[in-house]
Amino acid sequence: MLDVRRREVLTLLGGTAAAWPLGASAQQSERMRRLGVLMNSTADDAVSQDRLTAFVQGLQELGWTVGRNLQIDYRWGAGSVERYRTFAAELVALTPDILVTVGAPAVEALQRATRTVPIVFTSVTDPVGGGLVASLARPGGNTTGFTLSEYGLSGKWLELLKEIAPRVMRTAVLRDPVAVGIGQFAAIQAVAPSLQVELSPVDVRDAGEIERAVTAFADRPNGALIVTASAFTMIHRELIIALARRHQLPAVYPFRYYITGGGLISYGPDPIDLARRAASYVDRILKGESPADLPVQNPTKYELIINLKTAKALGLEIPPTLLARADKVIE
Repeated sequence: MLDVRRREVLTLLGGTAAAWPLGASAQQSERMRRLGVLMNSTADDAVSQDRLTAFVQGLQELGWTVGRNLQIDYRWGAGSVERYRTFAAELVALTPDILVTVGAPAVEALQRATRTVPIVFTSVTDPVGGGLVASLARPGGNTTGFTLSEYGLSGKWLELLKEIAPRVMRTAVLRDPVAVGIGQFAAIQAVAPSLQVELSPVDVRDAGEIERAVTAFADRPNGALIVTASAFTMIHRELIIALARRHQLPAVYPFRYYITGGGLISYGPDPIDLARRAASYVDRILKGESPADLPVQNPTKYELIINLKTAKALGLEIPPTLLARADKVIE
């Protein structure tokens, strides 16, 4: 079933790295525009395929049809800074009209490769503090897009954890060892003393490192996990969810796809919605607007998702007040 689904998605997207060809039935009067897309995950990642499907559908609704007036080249960074830089250079060499990407490290790589080709990003935390744009209202330069959240959201993950599992006294925070991961950890640190929780940062670079760190952390009682928003945690989400289940660790995640995959609770924006909104900025730039004048936009909604089956397996009783606030409860 999964293979069938992937074939359907890849049929819509036209593959993972190759460009879409101009179809024989294309209207010759229309100018073919070219997009370069640099993703922060792997080509076979189902969540990323869902994002790309939403993005392409958003473009179609705005009159951009792949093979008729639009060509897209895809590259997959898989969370690697070196891959981002290599593929950023490759995409710029293809002379695209616009570059589209996910996450701050990929934006940084594209900006190193070009300061003239427009860049539209999604899922970036603190683009001003990270030096990616001059301001949210007037980003300047060649880059604009859609933020993931403010750092303050990370503190809410610990608050939710204590609300759903009051006995938790120790929390491992899984993060990328880059500026965004450090910033998210700092926001969690800010609220930890008032909640009487001891924090342990866990840098995630590969599966072996994650498994060793979580297994060692789980040796002591009253522990839990916070999984921050990053490319590596997304790529290794199945392993992280399995480790939390194996070691009976309550865990809070940044996105709903962790919870549909068996995680306990998540709070954050909808990445699919961000992908759809990115299509609107691509459309406006292709029609002549400058990224320098398009304000960086924040998420319009944050969603709280709870998995009752996982809570039951952990022996947790979800407070009615928390259930009442949930946008979706998985039973």
